[in-house]
Amino acid sequence: MAINKYAVHHPTGIISGNITLEGSKSISNRILLIRALCDQDFDIKNLSPSDDTVVLNKALQNLNTQIECDFNMGHAGTSIRFLTAFLSITDGSQNITGSERMLQRPIGPLVKALNHIGTEINYTGEEGYPPLWIGPFKGQKNRSVSINSEISSQFISALCLIAPSLPDGLDIHLKGDLVSRSYIEMTLSLMQEFGVDSTWENNLISIAPQSYQAKTFTVEADWSAASYYYIIAALSKECNITVEGLLENSLQGDQAIQKIGHNIGVSSYFKNDRLHLTKSNKGLTPMLENDFLTHPDIAQSISTICAGLGISGLFTGLQTLAIKETDRITALKTELKKLGVSFSKLPTQKFAQKSGKEYHMLQGKTKSSEPISITTYQDHRMAMSFAPFGLLHNITIENPGVVTKSYPNYWKDLKSLGFEIS
Repeated sequence: MAINKYAVHHPTGIISGNITLEGSKSISNRILLIRALCDQDFDIKNLSPSDDTVVLNKALQNLNTQIECDFNMGHAGTSIRFLTAFLSITDGSQNITGSERMLQRPIGPLVKALNHIGTEINYTGEEGYPPLWIGPFKGQKNRSVSINSEISSQFISALCLIAPSLPDGLDIHLKGDLVSRSYIEMTLSLMQEFGVDSTWENNLISIAPQSYQAKTFTVEADWSAASYYYIIAALSKECNITVEGLLENSLQGDQAIQKIGHNIGVSSYFKNDRLHLTKSNKGLTPMLENDFLTHPDIAQSISTICAGLGISGLFTGLQTLAIKETDRITALKTELKKLGVSFSKLPTQKFAQKSGKEYHMLQGKTKSSEPISITTYQDHRMAMSFAPFGLLHNITIENPGVVTKSYPNYWKDLKSLGFEIS
């Protein structure tokens, strides 16, 4: 039977230990699609054990173009978008769906772009959202495609990944303000690792028809997972954590936590290919201003650090959070309020009118003598970013099993650092 709640507490607030992180979900999913599009099989080492990667790997392994298959991708947003693009250029017809929340997450811009290229994809539910019926690929009609780049970078990455396998390649015109640019850069860099060249000038990505070249690949550890140890370091009394598996010069946008951490109580540095984290009270800023446009997946981590330390936050670049596993802006506002911290969208200011950006303000410092139960909204990052509050308060995390989406060993690793979880 699934456990409904975990009570999380650390008896001393003094943290010491070593953590070996698993492979990045974002990198793993891209490499799985590259392998599926490659003429030769190859080994992938340190593949992420996350739910999202497992469900994508299983779908690719079970694909049979001779019969019509049904694929349920659960909560896996990246996986359903990557698989949709892949299936659209294969033989045979397939059905693809997901969880109740997934059926509320948009896929329309990707489907529109793919159908313009020459694929046949129909909605079997509400237009613009899964579930989908995907027909056999009958040939490319257009080499040039435009896509709204303000909603999700995953749409653009999906197009990039299949582009070299199209008969004419692909020119992708990006319309609007680009979100999560670092994830597209990651995609193109990984494609380059497997012999595929591309150009990106202004708002145009061009990829000629070419073949992926097989090679053994080791997946780097996940920087978004590392961000939870920055929370632990910041909220601890004393801290000395070593994290293995990360690269100092990473493709992942979430490595931005290294620089941000120095302003919010965490000293971090690499030595002997290991990340070392210690608590630091030097240079602690009273107000953190940050644009999360290139690293939205660490927004919850940064927010909880600020809340725990009483640092005010002025944040922008959060527009994609509303269409994640949950509406993360609403979820943050609701759960931080339980701890006495406000998180709210600011009214339009003169500077906001000029920039066109939305700003959110975080104010207050967490306080509670009574046990607080944190709702996780089927969102792994809500569970993992609020659990470290067990260093400061009596915290209960509801539905703790959601962490398997990206980090199955999270609770085990917290116990290794002295957290009591019951």
